[in-house]
Amino acid sequence: MLANVVKYDYIDRMNRKSRPISWIKAARKAFEQFPHPVQLDVLRALTIAAEGEKADTAKPLQGLGSGVLEIALRYRGDAWRVVYAVQIGTDIWVVHAFQKKSTSGIATPAHEIELVRERLKRLKEILNER
Repeated sequence: MLANVVKYDYIDRMNRKSRPISWIKAARKAFEQFPHPVQLDVLRALTIAAEGEKADTAKPLQGLGSGVLEIALRYRGDAWRVVYAVQIGTDIWVVHAFQKKSTSGIATPAHEIELVRERLKRLKEILNER
């Protein structure tokens, strides 16, 4: 049942003030295609989130309720995005990762928002089944 969820904990387990970082499998797969410097910046931002803070590159994602944030990075003229949730269970959940194509200025495209909405809904259902 949990085949579409993969758990990765990048936080040193000795640091008890941090929360685990978990990934929806599709988000992890997309993230692995990001350029290495972008991956490192995203992991830094997620580590900051896991420690209870918010990175400068993270901002609330409008229209999805509180606790859903988007890490927005630029690299070599391209835009990269990672969406995570901080209010689902005890983990930080990475639900989507994508390269943004500039069709709507700086706004996150509606189809990406809808995909995040669906993944959040399914994740909540899966976690409630446990």
